[in-house]
Amino acid sequence: MPKNILFIMCDQLRFDYLGCTGHPHIRTPHIDALAARGVRFNRAYVQSPICGPSRMSFYTGRYVRSHGSNWNGVPLRVGEWTLGDHLNDLGMRTVLCGKTHMNADTEGMKRLGLDPTSGIGARVAECGFEVWDRLDGVHPKGAPPPSHYNDHLTGLGYDGPNPWEQWANSADGDDGEILSGWLMEHAGKPARIDEQDSETPYTTSRAIEFINQAGDQPWCLHLSYIKPHWPYIVPAPYHDMYGPEHVIPVQRNEAEQYDPHPVLAAYHQHRFSQVFARDGVREHVIPAYMGLITQLDDQIGRLIGYLDSTGLSNETLIVFTSDHGDYLGDHWLGEKELFHDPSVRIPMIVVDPSADADSTRGTVNDALVEAIDLLPTFLEAAGGEAKPHALEGQSLLPLIRGQDTPWRHHVISEYDYSGRRARTLLDHPMDDCRLIMVHDGRWKYIHAEGFRPMLYDLQTDPHEFTDLGNDPAYEDTRDRLEAVMHRWTRHPRNRTTITDAEFQRKAQSELRGGFYIGFWDQTDIADAEADGFSGN
Repeated sequence: MPKNILFIMCDQLRFDYLGCTGHPHIRTPHIDALAARGVRFNRAYVQSPICGPSRMSFYTGRYVRSHGSNWNGVPLRVGEWTLGDHLNDLGMRTVLCGKTHMNADTEGMKRLGLDPTSGIGARVAECGFEVWDRLDGVHPKGAPPPSHYNDHLTGLGYDGPNPWEQWANSADGDDGEILSGWLMEHAGKPARIDEQDSETPYTTSRAIEFINQAGDQPWCLHLSYIKPHWPYIVPAPYHDMYGPEHVIPVQRNEAEQYDPHPVLAAYHQHRFSQVFARDGVREHVIPAYMGLITQLDDQIGRLIGYLDSTGLSNETLIVFTSDHGDYLGDHWLGEKELFHDPSVRIPMIVVDPSADADSTRGTVNDALVEAIDLLPTFLEAAGGEAKPHALEGQSLLPLIRGQDTPWRHHVISEYDYSGRRARTLLDHPMDDCRLIMVHDGRWKYIHAEGFRPMLYDLQTDPHEFTDLGNDPAYEDTRDRLEAVMHRWTRHPRNRTTITDAEFQRKAQSELRGGFYIGFWDQTDIADAEADGFSGN
């Protein structure tokens, strides 16, 4: 059984921008080496294609409709069990180094009298994590919540009121002016900061510092990098490591702009989509995105080298994944948020040091995997009992250890676009701005409340160019997947405070507490006792 867990997450890393997932040009030898050590899950999907809700599903093992944090900034309500809660009960120190996008339910904590500076209050406010160093990304006008990183840069001599913004995410102009990395025209320039002082090496160093002092207590370290999420700017030598010749062809065609689904049409009008539709933008920006990924890879190599040199690799379960992808101009879109594979599909690699996993090392698994599968995996790896009454995912360990196990036939993802410009463009009620994806490995069905559905056949149309959601020939397929969606909505995991076995025992206790309901005489009581329904 692994003693420790290293849970690595990148922010906005596409599934297909790694060497081991087939990118023809990107250099990611260390991540590829992780895949060779473990299992790469080829069809892994997030529960929502945007940072906050996706991460809350990773951390709770529950769908968005269950945990309720349905957009960035929406707090995870007090009372939701998280990764830290589950693992701390098993004596495992659960620590954050990097990003969570967590917002505390301050009103709920206040109502319950929880002081956010107290031991339990601090954990509730931070998704159950002990915060070693939290970096949620650069804020141009400051860096809330407070980060050690700005203080670190100041201590190194990087001047200015916000050195993170002015050095790590800005470039130098020809006349000495500071050029904002938020503007994509500067993507090809190197960030002003020395590479070893930038965010990704800093976060790696802090992670190594934690591991080095952790001692003998088992730990789960959530190492959560904020890159390659925008701003698309990277320090030398990574800024010019790739050029336009390394940018893979865009996945879009003109048919997608002819009578598109109303929600897709609205997203085509978003600024972040229109900028990527301009000629030359992808060729200018994507090399910086690729440079950020290779910088990440080098730092992961540094970290794994440290684990190898200390012998910790032999007792640490390692997971590498992402919280969602990035359209990068595919389908005439920027950012993420909708359900094409570049947005909703993620890389996922699991390295289990146990001898039981030797038979699957270096393999690719095509099972339909969800982000919520990781928490049950961690729970089983740490020796805990399964909690199917509360956790909606499935442990991946049986797949990793070559065991036959029943597996799902569909993956589900959700998105709430009520906070986006698309809602106002469509003049759509906020409560109806809901999208639900059901994907069975071939067909991808998207329910759009108030509109017709979308449907893609990934077998004949792997790039998802042709929407069959209005084609009469595919009505049966749409009906079948809609039925799957409705069945899913009818089976929420709301009874989280009691296990199924305990509930069944109580429900079958006809004589529990001396309440004789529906009995005629002592013979009936004796019969109930003989049938095992006496309970106590």
